[in-house]
Amino acid sequence: MKNVWQLQEAKNQFSLVVDNALTQGPQTVTRHGEPTVMVVSMAEFKKAKPKKSLVQMLLGSPLRGLDVDFERQKDFPREIEL
Repeated sequence: MKNVWQLQEAKNQFSLVVDNALTQGPQTVTRHGEPTVMVVSMAEFKKAKPKKSLVQMLLGSPLRGLDVDFERQKDFPREIEL
């Protein structure tokens, strides 16, 4: 019932990590004690994946049709002291 793995351990027991992802949910892999990646089942991944592209979401947005000015400013960037 483990769901957090050190990288070396995850490499050595990758089949078990995958089996756990399929049966118990997402498995976190750590490197130097910090969570770095997650192994998830394809079903879990598809649930989290957006159904629409960004363009489709923006076109269906309630902001569509509003008079919004997206023109880029032409002034110079601020000076930074190095």
